[in-house]
Amino acid sequence: MAPRSPYITREGYESLKAEAEGLWKRRREVVQALAAAAAEGDRSENAEYIYRKKQLRELDRRIRYLQKRLPELKVVERRSGACDRVFFGAWVELEDEAGDTACYRIVGADEFDPKRNWISVDSPMARALLGKALDEEVRVRTPGGRRTLLVVSVRYEEPG
Repeated sequence: MAPRSPYITREGYESLKAEAEGLWKRRREVVQALAAAAAEGDRSENAEYIYRKKQLRELDRRIRYLQKRLPELKVVERRSGACDRVFFGAWVELEDEAGDTACYRIVGADEFDPKRNWISVDSPMARALLGKALDEEVRVRTPGGRRTLLVVSVRYEEPG
């Protein structure tokens, strides 16, 4: 797996910290339920015990990841004022050859969200966009083939 960039938005960092705190609370609950299930007797046929062990392993895996990843992250603060170039944290509106538009936000690898059109700074699309200016054409290779896109707008404040 390719190394992921350490950059993250302030909101993304706070979200990961809150997730880690929530996981520790959830872990305490699972450990109590696991102890209660273990006290019921034969563990080899105890579905509750087996389920709680699996749940605990999953929680521990995510907690370990966050404990390792959070100190590595570098928070990138939002740019203030107008800017016509694409940098980390930007919302970029693009227009394709057919005239269809799409808006993407460039965020850290730990916070990308396809449902919200948040793309990782490590993605081919984001790498092609970084440093581009307003009204500049961008050529990017996508799973659907090579595309040419036009940068229609660049914002650093959340669109309303």
